[in-house]
Amino acid sequence: MWQIAFVLLIYLPMVVLIGHYLYHVTMREKTWLDPVMDRIDGVIYKISGVKQNDMTGKQYVLALILSNALMVFIGYIVLRIQSVLFLNPNEITNMEATLSFNTIISFITNTNLQHYSGESGLSYLSQMLVITFLMFTSAATGYAACMAFCRRLVAKKDTLGNFFVDMVRVITRVLLPISFIVSMILVFQGTPQTFKANETVQTIEGKMQDLALGPVASLESIKHVGTNGGGFYGANSTTPFENPTVLTNIIEILSMMILPGACVIAFGLMVAARRKRALIGKQGMVIFAAMGILFLAGLTACYMAEREGNPIISSLGITQELGSMEGKEMRFGIAQSALFTTVTTAFTTGTVNNMHDTLTPIGGMVALFNMMLNVVFGGKGVGLMNMMMYVLLTIFIACLMIGRTPQFLGKKIEEKEMKLIALCILIHPAIILSFSAIAISTTAGIAGITNPGAHGLSQILYEYASSSANNGSGFEGLADNSTFWNVTTGLAMFFGRYLSIIIQLAIASMLATKLLHSETAGTLKTDNVMFAFMLISIVLMIGALTFLPALALGPITEHLQIRS
Repeated sequence: MWQIAFVLLIYLPMVVLIGHYLYHVTMREKTWLDPVMDRIDGVIYKISGVKQNDMTGKQYVLALILSNALMVFIGYIVLRIQSVLFLNPNEITNMEATLSFNTIISFITNTNLQHYSGESGLSYLSQMLVITFLMFTSAATGYAACMAFCRRLVAKKDTLGNFFVDMVRVITRVLLPISFIVSMILVFQGTPQTFKANETVQTIEGKMQDLALGPVASLESIKHVGTNGGGFYGANSTTPFENPTVLTNIIEILSMMILPGACVIAFGLMVAARRKRALIGKQGMVIFAAMGILFLAGLTACYMAEREGNPIISSLGITQELGSMEGKEMRFGIAQSALFTTVTTAFTTGTVNNMHDTLTPIGGMVALFNMMLNVVFGGKGVGLMNMMMYVLLTIFIACLMIGRTPQFLGKKIEEKEMKLIALCILIHPAIILSFSAIAISTTAGIAGITNPGAHGLSQILYEYASSSANNGSGFEGLADNSTFWNVTTGLAMFFGRYLSIIIQLAIASMLATKLLHSETAGTLKTDNVMFAFMLISIVLMIGALTFLPALALGPITEHLQIRS
């Protein structure tokens, strides 16, 4: 446990520090990178013809959708013709049509679900021009939408910002600098960064083995910093070339955690500045604490389940001193594997340092439930937006119970907003459960199940929960590279990403145009401990009501079966 505690103790001061920096970037205040980055930004704006005027809500959403659509079109073409392009020393062939559709949707939505193996399915050009590039832009898109949402929510006037300016600023001032530092550490520890072709070497056993090389470190850094998750290799961060040492494992964990948590801190600072109080970010701390408690509960359950081991193996008289080590790296053990599993699904990154399909039923359920909730920090920016829907819902329910007018930051929450909030919350479970129902009722869907019974249902639930939550990890026992799975998960990723963002920005816009009411002694306090526990209760209650029946048929049944 000391390994887990060590990582979390490092994380807390880092997230506060980066949160303050994100606040300055978001509010266009002075940062120490401005002297250099202002010039770079100016060149980008000049070449692209971007005007830095504030946008309306419709203009902001339209700019987000159209820019993403253009990147999808270009990326899809590159994947379809990669065999005839340059930087293809291993002579990789073109990607199949439905797999290309799935891949490009996956990476534009910050999901990074992979139905292919990177080292054998993509050329170096595709790895950089499509995969790595979209890892930057998709993360920046989510963050830009989140900060526009926050600015509009806390502003005393109707203000939103400019999508292109927000996206450029977060790339040049946040993603690029942090990714560069992480890349240097990975290269120092042994991660490849080269354009050389694969090498064939002789092992100590006298056999021949191909070593896949390429520009790995640059992809690996933004993969974690941008909460992306797609690996250069099919084995992802279990392979020593992507995750060579315990140090890189810790760096990758912290990289996943830092920006989603910092977004919450930045939001708290925005609220504090609006209220003209000291920049302590009390509102952000309450939301951060609620997310943190949910995270720690999941982490504890996952660690204890994996540490206990498999009771079937124990019944055979075989001791499991190290815990359930099936599918795990000896380099990392139970503690760092459980921490990595919980972080990658809570922060919706999707990278893995152990095979989730081999987790114990409870360990797998923790990863699955994190994605089903999709509010335990979540991806870069999007997790905060999802949690804010529950914040507004909690305020509305609490105020109804005590006979007060529901309001947040002086803005009344009324019928129209509540309808959109309910719709936004229900979209995620509707996508997961609807597609899962289709999969288990069709021949094409059932064909992908490699482990029938309760675990087979868990594989399906995991695949669509990962897609809708824009996570990207999977129970890799599922045979998912087929037309059915490529198309359905592609649709789940698309709707799970863009429908939520559009509705959330609409809610913030509706609240921004309302009259501002001053807070009184009768106003419900949303920045105290009581509200944090109310928020946790509402999140768990809705999560249980929507997903408990499916979980009971999947991981819970499997858990009971191996103990019967």
